[in-house]
Amino acid sequence: MTDHASPSLDPVVDARRREMAVEHLLFGTIQFLARKHPELLDDLDGSLGHLWDKSEGEARDDEAVREIARKFIRSLRAEE
Repeated sequence: MTDHASPSLDPVVDARRREMAVEHLLFGTIQFLARKHPELLDDLDGSLGHLWDKSEGEARDDEAVREIARKFIRSLRAEE
């Protein structure tokens, strides 16, 4: 593959691109593992109580972070 992304001068754009790439790779990896280990998604779902937002003060919203993870897991279940 010869696609070369041009680096952005905007750190927000760079962070979004990294997030999208990591999400894609993580989704594919978990999807592959879940096919071999169907209990994986249940285990991940059960672990969400330990997930928290690293922000401080008013910006901190642990439940919002957990909801993003729940949506991710639901999306993985839909792919089964």
